Amino acid sequence: MDLQLPIKIVDELSETVVESTGILDLASGEIHAVVLSEENDPPYKGFPAEDPEYEFTCGMLSNGSKEVEFRIEVDVVGRKYSITPSELLELKGRAARLFAAAPEAPAAAPVKKGRKPRA
Repeated sequence: MDLQLPIKIVDELSETVVESTGILDLASGEIHAVVLSEENDPPYKGFPAEDPEYEFTCGMLSNGSKEVEFRIEVDVVGRKYSITPSELLELKGRAARLFAAAPEAPAAAPVKKGRKPRA
């Protein structure tokens, strides 16, 4: 099975949050095609985990307005992101529930009360 999902990556620094996007391989837990967001303010250059203010990294998988957050492991030397096997197993269950949930229904138009029209 080759299931790869787009994810949002959030690197937490002491005073800053650095956002990126990537592709999570649900078979291996590897994350590839990581691209820093252009929305970072101020713009960030480099690999966030090498920053002296780096604290941790998490990921977000979303379906519409619903999100699932998970922990991401960082290999600073290899400049890679991944998920541990136990976290991946838990994420698969949470992702299945996220994508199996029915989409949110749009708000219904208000019902007008009054006489029924004649046929």
